[in-house]
Formats: sequence, structure tokens, C-alpha cells
Amino acid sequence: MSGKAIFIDGIFIDPEIANSYFACDIEKCKGACCFMEGEYGAPLLEEEIDLIKNSLSVVKKYLPEKNVKFIEENGFFEKTEIGYSTKCINNRECVFVFWENGIARCSFEKAFLNGEISFRKPVSCHLFPLRNYSLNGALVGGDVLKYVKISECKPAIKKGEREKIKLYEFLKPALTRHFGQEWFNKMVKIFESLNNGR
Repeated sequence: MSGKAIFIDGIFIDPEIANSYFACDIEKCKGACCFMEGEYGAPLLEEEIDLIKNSLSVVKKYLPEKNVKFIEENGFFEKTEIGYSTKCINNRECVFVFWENGIARCSFEKAFLNGEISFRKPVSCHLFPLRNYSLNGALVGGDVLKYVKISECKPAIKKGEREKIKLYEFLKPALTRHFGQEWFNKMVKIFESLNNGR
């Protein structure tokens, strides 16, 4: 993290979050965060595993047949050294991705927006490009909120700068979902003070 970390109610916050601009531009990135190359998929909270299990019967209809078959044969999550994560197909595509006009989409979010389930998507996905690390190494539900920059998100940075949308403003729904409205309000107050030079 650059600069002095901000501390709110047990969470260290990357100071870059205070003045960075960001707004997803999915037409440009094609949903790249859903099919990034890597050994593991999205980090999961332990309690999200049951939420996903309870939503499977609904979201399966949005998935390609190969994904459904993969889940039936291999399951949808795995235990890692630092927690849990969704599984990936060929170490790349999240098993819950479907494609729409060349863009990777989340089957949970599709069902959520259609009013079919109450679980929107894993918190780690909702927060991205922020990662809620734990001091013991876990990638979600932890003590540190860090801004993770990847090249695929450059269009989002440009869009945020163009439209004057701060990263934390764009992620307000995810931040309030995970940390609560009161915590978010505290963070905004501190950020505004920093940005105003006070």
C-alpha cells in the first residue's frame, strides 16, 4: 500500500482507494475478472458455500452444458491453503460464468437481477478490484482492504476518470453489503477530509 494506511473499526484501508477513479466498462474488458488465468477462482467466505448450494438449481439454467457437467463431476468449490474458492475450468474461466454477446457474465447476478435468488454473487467478486485480505493470508473476510490493479481494468479507470466516479463510490453497494452503511459513511468522511487536505 502506498502512503499511510487508514484504520476503521478493525480494517486497514489502502489509502489509494480514497482518490482513485473507477467504473467498470464491461463492453471493453468483456468481463475479464471472471476468466482471469489462475489456479483458483473467486475467494469464498465459508458461509457462502451453502448460499451457493441453495442457488444451484436456479443458476444452472444459465450455464453452458459443459459447466453444469463440470460442477456435477467436480463440485463448484475447493479448499485452499488460505480459505475457499470457486473452481475454474482449464485454470481460467469461473465455473459459474456464461457468455452473452462475447461478454463473460455471472449466473448468480443474472438470477439475482431477475428476482430469482437473494444471493447476488460472492462478496469477493462484488468488491473487485478491492480485495479484503486477512492478516493470516485469507483473501476474503479479513483485516485489510486493498486496491488490486490489473491491466484488464484500465478501461474502467479511464471511464471513472472521464465520468468523475471515485472507486469507493462505484463500489458503494458492495462495500455497504460487506461492511455496513455506518462503516461506509465513516470511510467516506475520512476520504473527503483527506481529499480536501484536512
